[in-house]
Amino acid sequence: MASLSAAISRSSCFPPPNTTSLSNHRNIFHSQCRAFPLSRPSLFLRKGLTLPPGRESTSTRISASVADVSLNLSVEEKQLPKGDTWSVHKFGGTCVGTSQRIKNVAEIIIKDESERKLVVVSAMSKVTDMMYDLINKAQSRDENYVAALDVVLEKHSQTAHDLLDGDHLASFLSQLHQDINNLKAMLRAIYIAGHATESFTDFVVGHGELWSAQMLSLVIRKNGIDSKWMDTREVLIVNPTGSNQVDPDYSLSQQRLEKWYSRNPARVIIATGFIASTPQNIPTTLKRDGSDFSAAIMGALFQARQVTIWTDVDGVFSADPRKVSEAVILKTLSYQEAWEMSYFGANVLHPRTIIPVMRYGIPIIIRNIFNLSAPGTKICHPSVNEDEDKQNLQNFVKGFATIDNLALVNVEGTGMAGVPGTASAIFGAVKDVGANVIMISQASSEHSVCFAVPETEVKAVAEALQSRFRQALDAGRLSQVAVIPNCSILAAVGQKMASTPGVSATLFNALAKASINVRAIAQGCSEYNITVVIKREDCIKALRAVHSRFYLSRTTIAMGIIGPGLIGSTLLDQLRDQASVLKEEFNIDLRVLGIISSKSMLLTHYNGWLRKGIHVVTPNKKANSGPLDQYLSLRALQRQSYTHYFYEATVGAGLPIISTLRGLLETGDRILQIEGIFSGTLSYIFNNFKDGRAFSEVVAEAKEAGYTEPDPRDDLSGMDVARKVIILARESGLKLELSDIPVESLVPEPLRGCASAQEFMQQLPKFDQELTKKQEEAEKAGEVLRYVGVVDVTNKKGTVELRRYKKDHPFAHLSGSDNIIAFTTRRYQNQPLIVRGPGAGAQVTAGGIFCDILRLASYLGAPS
Repeated sequence: MASLSAAISRSSCFPPPNTTSLSNHRNIFHSQCRAFPLSRPSLFLRKGLTLPPGRESTSTRISASVADVSLNLSVEEKQLPKGDTWSVHKFGGTCVGTSQRIKNVAEIIIKDESERKLVVVSAMSKVTDMMYDLINKAQSRDENYVAALDVVLEKHSQTAHDLLDGDHLASFLSQLHQDINNLKAMLRAIYIAGHATESFTDFVVGHGELWSAQMLSLVIRKNGIDSKWMDTREVLIVNPTGSNQVDPDYSLSQQRLEKWYSRNPARVIIATGFIASTPQNIPTTLKRDGSDFSAAIMGALFQARQVTIWTDVDGVFSADPRKVSEAVILKTLSYQEAWEMSYFGANVLHPRTIIPVMRYGIPIIIRNIFNLSAPGTKICHPSVNEDEDKQNLQNFVKGFATIDNLALVNVEGTGMAGVPGTASAIFGAVKDVGANVIMISQASSEHSVCFAVPETEVKAVAEALQSRFRQALDAGRLSQVAVIPNCSILAAVGQKMASTPGVSATLFNALAKASINVRAIAQGCSEYNITVVIKREDCIKALRAVHSRFYLSRTTIAMGIIGPGLIGSTLLDQLRDQASVLKEEFNIDLRVLGIISSKSMLLTHYNGWLRKGIHVVTPNKKANSGPLDQYLSLRALQRQSYTHYFYEATVGAGLPIISTLRGLLETGDRILQIEGIFSGTLSYIFNNFKDGRAFSEVVAEAKEAGYTEPDPRDDLSGMDVARKVIILARESGLKLELSDIPVESLVPEPLRGCASAQEFMQQLPKFDQELTKKQEEAEKAGEVLRYVGVVDVTNKKGTVELRRYKKDHPFAHLSGSDNIIAFTTRRYQNQPLIVRGPGAGAQVTAGGIFCDILRLASYLGAPS
C-alpha cells in the first residue's frame, strides 16, 4: 500500500516550470492524482499520537492508514463506554487563537469534573482562511503560496514553543514540518495544474484542526493527565449531498468509533472538528461552521450527558445585540427555537447542529470562554415543570432574528388559479439555477406566489422564470414576474406561540406603530415562527420595535428636544429626576439624544418627521392653528404613517384639555360650546385688576413676575388665546381658519406700532382710563371682567373677547394664573364640565409634555 511519504517523494520529481510545458505539467499532475491515493486511506488518514513519545517513529505515524490500525496489537482493546459519564466540549477558533487561550482551554478541560471528556477543537483563529488562501494562490499560479505557507508554519511553531517543551515539543515540531513539506508538494502540483479538486482542497484546509488538536492534547498530557487526540477522519463518516452539505452515516461512524477507542482508550480525547471522510475514505469537511456539527455528532455517538459549545458571547441573545442594545441572554431555548433562530440568521449554531443531539435529548450549553461566571444558554427539550411553564408564558416569543440582502420575487397572474403544477414549475426553475429559497408565501386564491432569495441570486432566478413562463406571459395568463429588491426578513421565534392567542396581532401592531410596511408574510401551522419581509432600511427599526413590544427589553424612546429654553430646560430636569424610577418601576427608558437651539422653525418639519416614523410631542400651537389645509394634511399624514402626534400642552399647559375633549367625542357626546380663560397671563392680570388698581400697573407687575412674554403685547393682543380657540374648534370638527376668529385686542391702537416693549410699557398708562371705566361698570353690576375664548360649535364660529361674569360664576373665582375651561355638551348641558388649574409656567407646561411622552411610551409597548 502506497504511503503519503512515498507519494510525496514522487511529486518531488516534477520538473521546474521553465523546462516543461504547461500541458506536460497538467499531465504529470493528473498522473500524480492517480498516484495520490484519494481512494486509498493511507494518504490522508494518519494514525494519531497513541503511544508515549519516543515509542513510535515519525515515519511510522505518517505512513499508517486506517487499514493499518487493525494490525496494531500493541494496545489492549477496550470497549467504548457510552452515556452520562461523557461530557463533550467544543472550542472554536477564537477560543484556541493564541497560546494563552489554548492554556485556558486546557484549564477548563482539566477542571471539568466529568468522568470522561471528549473535546472538539477548531483550527486556530484565521488559520482555516489562511489554508483556503493557499489553495487560491496555488490555483492562480501565485508563487506567494510558498511564503504564505511559511507564515502558517511560523504561527504554529511559535505557538508550540510557547506551550510545549522536551519530547512533547520535539514530537509536535517533527510532525508539523512533515505536514508542511507534504503540503508544499501538493500545492506545487495544484500550481502546475491550475486547479484543485474538492478532495485536495478539503485535505489541505483540514490541517489547522489537526495541529490545534495535537497541541491541546500535548498540553493536557504535560499536566499529567492521559489524553489522546483523534483525527476524526478515521471515525466520522459522512455522505456528501448535492446542496453543499453532508449527511452523517451514524452506523458506520459508530463502528469506526468503537474500533478507534478499542485501540485508544482514554478519559480525555481531543478530536478534530470540521473534518471527516466519505465511506470511500476520501477526505471531506462538514463545510463552514462544521465544528459545532462535529461536536453534536460526536455527542450523539457517545450519547453524552451534554455538549458545551464555547464561544465569545455569554449565550444566545433575544436579538442581535449589535442592532438591539437591550437584547437579553436567554436562559433556555427548545431545540426547535434554537433551530429556527439559527436558520433565520441568529448567531447561535448552525441549524444542523441541533439534529444529532435532539434524537437523544442531549442538551447543548452555549457558554463564553472569556466570562466563565456567565451560566450561558441551555438548549434542550421544553421543561415539563408546571411552575416554570407558567412563568415562561410571559415570554412566549423567545427572540427575533433577521436576514438581510434579500430580494422578493412575485409571480402573479389570473391564469395560475386552479392550474396544477404551477408552483412546481416555478420552483423547478429556481432549482435549476441553484438558488436558495428562504421563504415562500402564496395567496389562497392562487393568484400569486412570492418568495425570497438572496439578492446575489435574484437576477438568475428572474431570467429563469421569464424564460420558463414566456408563453404564459405573452398570452396574458401570467401578468408579471416582478422583483422587489433591498429586502430583509424578520422572524419572531417561540415554541409557545402556537398556544398563545394574539401573537401575530401584537407583532403586526408593533410594526404598524413603528411605521413599518410588511411586504410578505409566512407562518407555518406549528407556529414556531412568524416571518415577515420588510424593506432593508427598516430592518433595525422593526427589530427594535418588536423586541420592545414583547417586553424582552425596556420600551426605549429616543428623543430630540428642539428649543432648550425655559420650558425645554425644565423638561430636561424632570426627565433626569424621573429617569431611574421610569426604568425600574415602569420599564421605560427615555433617552435624550439631541438638543437643538433655534430661533425659528418651518412647520413642514413635522410632516417630514412623521413620514420617517418619528413621533412628535409639542407645546407649540402654530402647527395646529396655522393654515387649515396644512393642518388637515398634517393630521392625515399622521394617521397614514402610524406615527403619534401629541400636543396636550398647546392648550392649558399641563391641564387635560385636549384629552378631555377627545374623551367626550370618542364616547359619543356632542360638543355644544367650549368657553374658557385660556391665558395664564391674562388670567393673572384680570384676577388682580381690582380695588382701584390701574391696568398698566397690573401689567407691569405681571411682567416683573415673569408671567408675560418679553413683549406684553404678545399676550394682550389675544392671538395666543385665538390660536387655542382654533385648536379646540378643529378638534371639535369645525374647519375654521385663524382669520375667521374675531379677536378683541387689549393693546391700544396707537401703541401697536411701538418700536420696543420698553416704549410700550412707558406709554401704556396713558390708556388706562378706558379699561378702568369697564372695570368700574362691571363692579357696580356685581360682575368681573374676564378675557375669554369661546368655541360655539352649534353656530360653527369662535370668538376671543373681554366679557363680564357674575361674581358667583366659576370664572369669577380664579386665583393667580389659573386657567378654567367649561365644556357644554349634550350630556353636560345644564351644568358644564369644568377643568381648572394652573395654565401657565414652565413646570406645569413641561409636565404636560412629559405626560404626552409617557402616553406615547404606553402606545409603543410600555406597561400601562
